[in-house]
Amino acid sequence: MNKKSRYFTGFLILLTCMCILFFLNLISGSVKFSLNEVIDILFGKSNDISEYNIIFKIRLPRITSALILGGALSLSGFLLQTFFSNPIAGPFILGISSGAKLVSAAVMIFFLSRGIILNSASLVISAFIGSIMSMGFILIISGRVKKMSVLIISGVMIGYICSAVTDIIVTFADDSNIVNLHNWSMGTFSGTDWDDIKVISIISFVLLVCAFLMSKPMSAYQMGEGYAINMGVNIKLFRAELILLSSLLSACVTAFAGPVSFVGIAVPHLVKSLFGTAKPIIIIPASFLGGAVFCLFCDLIARTLFSPVELSISSVTAVFGSPVVMWIMLKKQRRKL
Repeated sequence: MNKKSRYFTGFLILLTCMCILFFLNLISGSVKFSLNEVIDILFGKSNDISEYNIIFKIRLPRITSALILGGALSLSGFLLQTFFSNPIAGPFILGISSGAKLVSAAVMIFFLSRGIILNSASLVISAFIGSIMSMGFILIISGRVKKMSVLIISGVMIGYICSAVTDIIVTFADDSNIVNLHNWSMGTFSGTDWDDIKVISIISFVLLVCAFLMSKPMSAYQMGEGYAINMGVNIKLFRAELILLSSLLSACVTAFAGPVSFVGIAVPHLVKSLFGTAKPIIIIPASFLGGAVFCLFCDLIARTLFSPVELSISSVTAVFGSPVVMWIMLKKQRRKL
């Protein structure tokens, strides 16, 4: 199979899986529908108001949220892996998601205790500040250590510290706010509405286009800094753009879904294996689609496995994502040997 055929097959597989999971998520849940019933509801042929509300006000926003935010998180992971030239780098492992969660939780509790409900833009900004703070610590550490393993351990420790402080903050929140904050802090795609989807869509797709436009300098950067400089890439500006894009993507996900683990590491690697390439012009859209498929699948498991009890999305993504991370580490160790 030549490269073009493999790329076409890879995208076809991802799009097919996404369509199948989209409809499986629509028909599955505590209230089950047949495919024909869902199609009737979608095209306005059903007059049942309760069925309409379940599909259009609960399931469709949640599915759309999982689809877009899953893609954004996977893309953020690919950008960080490109930045650090390491397949283990990701927003969750490096503590970037935890930093975003900490600042978002603190800001939400501060304003909720005063009866003020934050809008979507405020949540994204607060999460972005947290992401940049965590990224700043990681960059300071990366300038002082040469081993990537030390950097990864430092990122994990930053993540633990941020999560611990977040838990303390949530503990002292008002009782009326604890339930929603607890669910959000564990990671969930539920609770989003169409106004949230508009904000999520605008931010994610603008950043996706920006990342795609950077595919050529990314390809040069993957060959080494020296090669990139010879190709006319402004390294300082390029690295700053990578940091900004990955932090904004991670912040958008954390603001609306809380911290979601292992997607940013596992999915880009799986996509690279599927397509047999690391070319950014292919992997950027493929990572976005792969993240959407992965999160749709994990959210389906989270909602239906122990229905009506719902699992946190991070619990499910960790179950499926962590073996991939261990496989990456073992594969990398074998290459050294």
